[in-house]
Amino acid sequence: MQLTPRYDGPTVLSIEVRDEGTHPVMRQRRRLEARLQDLDAADWQRPSRCTGWTVQDVVTHLTSTNTFWAISIQAGLAGNPTRFLASFDPVASPAQLVEQARGTSVSETLRQFSEGVDAMADALDAVGADGWDVLAEAPPGHLPIRLVADHALWDAWIHERDILLPLGQDPATEDDEIRCSLRYAAGLGRAFALSRGDRDARAMVIETTDPPDRIVVVAGDDVVRIHGGSAPEGSMHLSGDSVALAELLSIREVDVPAPPGLDWLTAGLATVFDNGAPG
Repeated sequence: MQLTPRYDGPTVLSIEVRDEGTHPVMRQRRRLEARLQDLDAADWQRPSRCTGWTVQDVVTHLTSTNTFWAISIQAGLAGNPTRFLASFDPVASPAQLVEQARGTSVSETLRQFSEGVDAMADALDAVGADGWDVLAEAPPGHLPIRLVADHALWDAWIHERDILLPLGQDPATEDDEIRCSLRYAAGLGRAFALSRGDRDARAMVIETTDPPDRIVVVAGDDVVRIHGGSAPEGSMHLSGDSVALAELLSIREVDVPAPPGLDWLTAGLATVFDNGAPG
């Protein structure tokens, strides 16, 4: 199943509620980098939550995405956003890259990961105060760089948990990372669905705890909007723990039942990933 990114016309996803301060994506990457340095050789070969992938496989995958984010942001700032993902298969392509890298030493995998983190940091340092609205490429298509950073955070925040939870380690729970990841995940599935022609124009109010948040997801004919204002009459409602909902929206199995309406939010993501969890 190939992606159907939107490169022309209005951006397919708009997130209009944000925490103040520096975007947390690089804090998350540096923290994960430090946690990986503390793992022993056996830990790297243990299974992750990603079916068929070890911890080292997940880190290999994140290395390739880090490199992509750096290139995407740099190209966007140069005024020529990439269109690499028009022919990208989000299931087969990452699996092929991981398979090709098997046999690489742990030290080399960690070195490559750190280089990718540094490249991301350099790219984001060049954004500046006025660059966050510049368009660059992410899986939904061309988005403002702040949303590209949101996607990069959400993806690695989930994968950090994919790595650490099976090892019996507690992932960090930074409130701004949780809110940012949940807001992005809440819109991503509907954005994927919309870009494939699914115009199920409804709305949902999501209210969360630990940390508290309230967002409204509105799927229209052209754009999926995430905002914190008034909800349309007849909106669906979803509530629960922020981390648990972020996991459910990311198609991870958690020890809570799926609430009514969740499938409306996740249908597009499930379709793109052939009903499996995003790799």
